[in-house]
Amino acid sequence: MDKPKERKSPRELIVSSAHLAGGSSPALSELEYGLILFSHAFNRWMVRCMAAAGVPSLSPVEILIIHSVRHRGRPKTLSDLCLVLDIEDTHVANYAVKKLEAAGLVKTGKTGKEKMIQVTDKGLEALTRYSEIRERLLVEATKVSGLSQDDLSDIASHLRALSGYYEQAARSAATL
Repeated sequence: MDKPKERKSPRELIVSSAHLAGGSSPALSELEYGLILFSHAFNRWMVRCMAAAGVPSLSPVEILIIHSVRHRGRPKTLSDLCLVLDIEDTHVANYAVKKLEAAGLVKTGKTGKEKMIQVTDKGLEALTRYSEIRERLLVEATKVSGLSQDDLSDIASHLRALSGYYEQAARSAATL
């Protein structure tokens, strides 16, 4: 029979804000610190991988947008991108699309009243190089972590669920 896991005291947790870890969910503070580190590392990774792929001047949002535009090989609307990437300010996404278009990585056109965005051949080449670099440097490294594909999928599922709790809490906080 497995022995139950002992709870860490708030002093043993690795957190950025001990005053938050002192509440009724110290593990949530530990998760938040992990998310802070993860989000910064992920943003750095995307920017450096894209630079290694030959496109050095893109921001994390621009990289997320070009990946989303390519998703499933179908053109996207600005509202599609904002919805999928959870971007509140459409101006941020619109500016990113304009920058990607100026770099020749995406092109825009109209279908009825909708502005449609799609990846250009130059954009596809950059994303192919990005994917190859990702496979060689990141995927290979994560394979030795001991995390299976199922483990990674479970983590992703938990993160998506937690994002919903944070969104609801954000809406509630806006009413205070």
